Amino acid sequence: MKKESILLSLFILAKFALQYLAVHPDYDLQRDEFLHLDQAKHLAWGYLSVPPFTSWNSVLIYWLGGGEFWVRFFPTFYGVLTLVLMWDLVKRLGGGLFAQSLSAIFLLCSAMIRLNLLYQPNSVDILCWTLVIYTVARWEKEPNPKWLYFLGASLGIGMLNKYSIAFLGIGVLLSLLLFRPRLFRKKHFYGGLGLALLLFLPNLIWQITHGFPVLTHMRLLTQYQLVNNSAGGFLMEQALFTYPSLLLLIPGLITVWFSSWGKPHRWIIVAYGLTLTILAFFQAKGYYALGLYPAIMGLGAIGVEKSTRFSFGSKLRPVALALPIILFLPAFNLIHPTVGPEKILVSPPNYAKLGLNRWEDGKEYPLPQDFADMLGWSELGSLVDQAIAQIPDQGRVLVLCGNYGQAGAINFYAKTPGLEAFTMNADYLYWFDLDEPIKHLILVRIAEEPLTEREIGFFETHTTIGKISHPLAREAGTTVYLLLNAKGDINEILRNEIIEEKALWEGKP
Repeated sequence: MKKESILLSLFILAKFALQYLAVHPDYDLQRDEFLHLDQAKHLAWGYLSVPPFTSWNSVLIYWLGGGEFWVRFFPTFYGVLTLVLMWDLVKRLGGGLFAQSLSAIFLLCSAMIRLNLLYQPNSVDILCWTLVIYTVARWEKEPNPKWLYFLGASLGIGMLNKYSIAFLGIGVLLSLLLFRPRLFRKKHFYGGLGLALLLFLPNLIWQITHGFPVLTHMRLLTQYQLVNNSAGGFLMEQALFTYPSLLLLIPGLITVWFSSWGKPHRWIIVAYGLTLTILAFFQAKGYYALGLYPAIMGLGAIGVEKSTRFSFGSKLRPVALALPIILFLPAFNLIHPTVGPEKILVSPPNYAKLGLNRWEDGKEYPLPQDFADMLGWSELGSLVDQAIAQIPDQGRVLVLCGNYGQAGAINFYAKTPGLEAFTMNADYLYWFDLDEPIKHLILVRIAEEPLTEREIGFFETHTTIGKISHPLAREAGTTVYLLLNAKGDINEILRNEIIEEKALWEGKP
């Protein structure tokens, strides 16, 4: 086996090992993961917040058994594919084994580990962003039209996974217009863009027929989450995401920019800068830009390799390989959920040092939001099972939750056969089955929203089953109520509420 293959295999093994070491076994899945898993049971060409690609992946997860192992496996797998793609990109751009190894270390010692922990569209998003730059670079080396169609496929599949790849598309096209105007005279370039549109078309049609709910989703993001972001904060996060490699990455990129051999690759650096500027202007979340870094890290690693090719510089190469690891290891437990929740209760790591305990609402909490969103869910599933056990007859039971995290967690962790929880929140709005009359209701409410007198009066009896008890859980205090024997038609009430909620998402008056 070639030395290159051996080294790549070792980096792949390191990637898998780090991903599984980065999550303590006491943590549950994260709330967004449950939604994506439930989408597999309701396949469509689109959803309120995301395109359909992740739902297809969820079908595969259920075919494989549907356990937590496979849920964690796929984001890791896509992270490995990104590493392999970057490895080959470095080689195609003129890098040797040292540059390939250094770029792999850059990638491993970055925020990619944390991002690849969660089963969300982000891991595939980064892979597709890297593919876009990779296919353009391959076309430059060998101007075969197939690479322009691969470029279109990368953009099209990327749009079926997450719409944010459109920002990269704008940045790359502007950069190519500056540095590769001849590309815009190639008919196959437009053929590739046509392929991208063709692949994306089913989701676009879905958006049109549903009143473009993505616009509502963006408005809600801007109103409740992105409003707490700033361009300065966005750029600061970029430094935090890549800080172990910055001391080498920045000089490496400067070397690329000012060297004659690096001139053909300047378009990648400009595309990075343009895309980053666009994202900062729209006050995007910092991690939206992570897809830029595999190519930039690879290019920076080539710059370091070229600048250390002389006798004295070559002696510094072992130091360069070790430096990102040395800087990354002390923070590994700080930026990943490696410490068990019980230990955190006694001696919490100082997340505030890196600003990690600032949530979407702009406030600071004892635990990073992603970690807090991985606690209490299995307990919630058990509480619903307890509620089901107390129902005296076989009348239809509806589990109605306040948000998609609750509904998805119950569907994943509850043991009752055939049970399916719903909510008026997110895509569950379209999944209600109201054909059979509902007799009993299990309500799941956050601590701040107890039962109302109207709800209590609609049933003969009501019981409080229990609440999520873990104090660090984002859903701490979320309570399960059992309401037995409805006095009226619940189905009709729910139908009217669903119509009103759908109208809000679909932009109808």
